[in-house]
Amino acid sequence: MMVFGAISSLKPDDPESWSEKIFLTFDVDWAHDDVVMDTVNLLEAADVPATWFVTHDTPVLARLRQNPNFELGIHPNFNWLLAGDDRNGRDPKEVIGRMMDLVPEAKCVRSHSMTQSSGLLDVFASAGLTHDVNHFIPASVGAEIRPWALWNGMTRVPYFWEDDLACIYESQGKPEPSVMDAARTGKGVKVFDFHPIHIFLNTEDLRRYERTRQEHQNPQSLRAQRHQGYGARSQLQELLGELKSGDANGATR
Repeated sequence: MMVFGAISSLKPDDPESWSEKIFLTFDVDWAHDDVVMDTVNLLEAADVPATWFVTHDTPVLARLRQNPNFELGIHPNFNWLLAGDDRNGRDPKEVIGRMMDLVPEAKCVRSHSMTQSSGLLDVFASAGLTHDVNHFIPASVGAEIRPWALWNGMTRVPYFWEDDLACIYESQGKPEPSVMDAARTGKGVKVFDFHPIHIFLNTEDLRRYERTRQEHQNPQSLRAQRHQGYGARSQLQELLGELKSGDANGATR
């Protein structure tokens, strides 16, 4: 039986808090409320913990806060700042400050595009964030992954599977293990990263995501573009115990 946990519960010096556990994380990425709620419904049906990395203000945040299984983290976007555009803030501290105003209870952070540096980590710590989830180590490496303490008191939590990166590796002829293979054979902490848009689309190839970009805020139209085979939604459902490994019959649920 798989045991699920929330990122903020991990303690580097307490293996029982993370060893062989499954941690589900979700990058909201400005998805439409109905797209996010589609993922929420899957998780609530399975009654499992999850960590949500929030990108924007939405009524769905109140809904997420109602579920004691869920915790909210932040998903700051530094890409504009790196391009010389201050629309999200004039410096990293302001970018993080705006996100913390939105999610003041946040303890966990994963940057959009995994943007990180020693300076950013210190900004995170100064804002009261305790767990950084910006370090990706592919499951195919076969490493025994564990969290560790950083110099500033934060805990770094590596993750080893991400839905869109799995599609990229697949397109390069270098497929990553399926989520079930990763969950069963991975050693140490097992952190998965999903995106509501890919769950909604059941993405199996990023070309599906790209060609539907103009419809991402139109769930009714987007639903008709959902992949009917084995994709990101199928893999999440497997982890949640709704599907037998390798069975794609639940892809259209």
